[in-house]
Amino acid sequence: MSDNTFELVEEALRTGGSQAGFDFLARRFREEKNYPLLFEARLMNNRHKLGLPLIYSEPAGDLSDDVRSVYEQGFTEAAREAGGLFLADGDIPRAWSYFRAVGESAPVAAAIEKLEATEGMEAIIEIAFHERVNPRKGFELILSNYGVCRAITTFQQYPSREGRQECLRVLVERLYGELVESLRHSITRREGSTPETRAVAGLIAGRDWLFEDNCYYVDTTHVVSVLQFSLESTDRETLGRAWELAEYGQRLAPMFHYRGEPPFQNIFADHAAYLRVLLGEDVEASLAHFRQKLAESDPNQAGEAPAQVLVGLLARLGRHEEAIEVSLAHLRDLNPSQLACPSAVQLCQQAGHFTRLKELAREQGDLLSFAAAALQME
Repeated sequence: MSDNTFELVEEALRTGGSQAGFDFLARRFREEKNYPLLFEARLMNNRHKLGLPLIYSEPAGDLSDDVRSVYEQGFTEAAREAGGLFLADGDIPRAWSYFRAVGESAPVAAAIEKLEATEGMEAIIEIAFHERVNPRKGFELILSNYGVCRAITTFQQYPSREGRQECLRVLVERLYGELVESLRHSITRREGSTPETRAVAGLIAGRDWLFEDNCYYVDTTHVVSVLQFSLESTDRETLGRAWELAEYGQRLAPMFHYRGEPPFQNIFADHAAYLRVLLGEDVEASLAHFRQKLAESDPNQAGEAPAQVLVGLLARLGRHEEAIEVSLAHLRDLNPSQLACPSAVQLCQQAGHFTRLKELAREQGDLLSFAAAALQME
C-alpha cells in the first residue's frame, strides 16, 4: 500500500471528519476486493459510533445490553456485506466464513445450488453436505465428482436427518438411471432398436435373455446398499424405483443373491416385499411374509430384528394395535434405547391409546409414562 494512501486517509479525516475517513477506507477496500479489511473497517466504524476503543479486544459480553445489541447488529451487517461480496466473486468458502458467523446459510445455499460439478470442489462439498448448508446439492456433487460407490459410503456415514430424504432420492435416481441406460444399451444391441420405456420394470419384462450367462448391468453391491437405504424413504417415487431395483435383482443369477441379515436373508425378494407394503401393493401378502419370517426366527436372537422390522412396518401403516401386540410378544424385555422401531409405549402414544399406555406404564414401573397417560386422559 503506497504512502499516498495513508495521506489520503488523513486528508479525508481532516476535511470530512471520521465518517468520511471510514467511507474512504470502505471504498478503497472494496476496489481492492480486500473484503476482510472492509469487514474490519465496518466494525471499527461501529465501535467509533458507540464510543468504544477502536482497536477492540474485549469480548462483546462485557458490554451493556443496549450497546451489545447495537454492536452485534453492526457485526451482522458487516458480515453480510463481506460475505455477499465474496459470493458475488464466486468465492463460496470465504463467503461462508462470514455467513456462518451470523448463522445465515440461505445465501450460501442458493449460491451452491447454481453450481455445476467440476474438479476441485472438496471445500464446496464440505460446506454443502457435511456442514448441511445444502445437503442435497452437496450429495449431487459427490455423485458427480466421485461416483456411486463414494456416495454410498458417504450416505452411510451421514448422521443427520436434515436433508437425508432428499439425498436418498438423489442416490436412488442416480443408480436407477445408470441401470436404465445400461439395459437400454444392451437391448438396442440385441434387438436392433431402442425401447421407448425408461422404466426398469418395462425393460426387463419378457427379456429373460438379459440375465443369461450371469449378466448384470450395474454393480450389484450398489443395488444391495441402495435397497437397504431405501426402506427409510417416505417418497413414493423413490420407493417405486427401489422396488424396481429389487425386482431387477431377483432376476439376476444366483451368484449375485447375497445373503443378508434377518429378516432380509434373501436381499432382493425380502426388500421387494417390504417396499410393496410401503407402496400399498399386496399389503396383506407381504405382511404375512414378514410374520412368517418372525415365526421362523430364533427366539434367542439378539435384538429380535424380525420383530422390530414388523413392528416398524405396521407402525408406518398406522396399524398400531397390531404393532403393539407384536412388540409386547417379542420385544417386551428389550431396553427401548436398543430398538430401531417404536417401543410399545411410543406406539400407544402414537395411537392415542392412553388407557393402555397407563396400564403398560404401571406394569413396567415407568412412572413418567404413567403420568403422561394420566394427563392425556383428562
